Amino acid sequence: MTEKLFYEDQYLTSFPAQVVKQTTDKADRLYVVLNQTAFYPTGGGQPFDKGMLNEVAVTDVEEVNAELRHFVEREVEEEVQGEINWMRRFDHMQQHAGQHILSAAFEDRFGYKTVSFHLGQEVCTIDLDISSLDEAEVRNVEAFANSIVQNNHPIETKWVTNEEVTQYNLRKEVSVTDHIRLVLIPDIDTSGCGGTHPSSTAEVGAISILKWEKQKKQLRVHFVCGNRVLDQLHQKQKVVQGLTNGLNVPQGDLVDAANRLVMQTKEHEKMIDELNDRLLTFEAKELLQSAGTIHEQRVVQMISYDYGMKEIQKLGKTILNEDPSVVVFLISEVENKLQIVCGRGADLHLDMNLALKEVLPLINGKGGGKKEFAQGGGDAIRSSEEILIELVKVSLQ
Repeated sequence: MTEKLFYEDQYLTSFPAQVVKQTTDKADRLYVVLNQTAFYPTGGGQPFDKGMLNEVAVTDVEEVNAELRHFVEREVEEEVQGEINWMRRFDHMQQHAGQHILSAAFEDRFGYKTVSFHLGQEVCTIDLDISSLDEAEVRNVEAFANSIVQNNHPIETKWVTNEEVTQYNLRKEVSVTDHIRLVLIPDIDTSGCGGTHPSSTAEVGAISILKWEKQKKQLRVHFVCGNRVLDQLHQKQKVVQGLTNGLNVPQGDLVDAANRLVMQTKEHEKMIDELNDRLLTFEAKELLQSAGTIHEQRVVQMISYDYGMKEIQKLGKTILNEDPSVVVFLISEVENKLQIVCGRGADLHLDMNLALKEVLPLINGKGGGKKEFAQGGGDAIRSSEEILIELVKVSLQ
């Protein structure tokens, strides 16, 4: 069994080790097992450590059947010097300890229990066993959590037996019955946890709650700790500065300026839609004037290289509203795709859905509709002209 140095000293970043096993797993991934290691494996919501074994990168660390596997890019020598990526390790320590503090704060202030934790690459989350949360509660908890950080409480660890664990007031029941590891912040929190943490709450730096949202029957809280708080601040400041420059307003007026811009955009979009409708109405009248007669039936035909499905649907319906005695065949060819609309007026008895389904296989297409009006599309593996001729043929025979 590998000696887990990360439990003896979570600040250890360099260590010597001997390779006791080097092989591949079922997925043909190369891994090594060492006699001792400071690499933390994925577990308890905390991701694995990265680093090097001599000059070989460690890309993943997992504990499988009590075997601590270091996945590597290539074979390593029998004796190695392990080097931990300290920035990644310390970030995980800050986030994990911050989660303990935040969960304890939610429970202390409002009795809200944490049911799960995820340490993400940029943001962490906890799921609370509640259905709603308001701004005042969040800021109350955030302030309390940061006061714990600032008061520099010690963070201790202790191994206990299944009998001994009953002596502690745990925030959550432990899931193991042997080799139980407790993480204690005296008078604040006691939890069963196998992760790495700093030795004091001050090293967490700061805790910031970013947002919260419903997640099924629970509520998910997104947060960051330590250096990630600065990262979030820098990202948001960059965005705010860009918006203040782009909108030419001071930071305090950004929300109002953005809302005005959204309203203006909606008004412009509405105006564009109205103008498009007028244009389609005008074009519908022009197409009706140029309608031809096929087998004693007036037919409107058009191939467009500009309109999409939405436009030719509107155009088809506008034409039929203007004149219920015609048949309409409209095809759009855009980006190697064909879109088809075919319809007939209420005075006629043709089955346009049946006609469309006769033609769609020619373009590997899908679609459907009703006898009066149908639409579909596929790949432009046949020309628009060929498809139009086929549509007319199967509809008006």
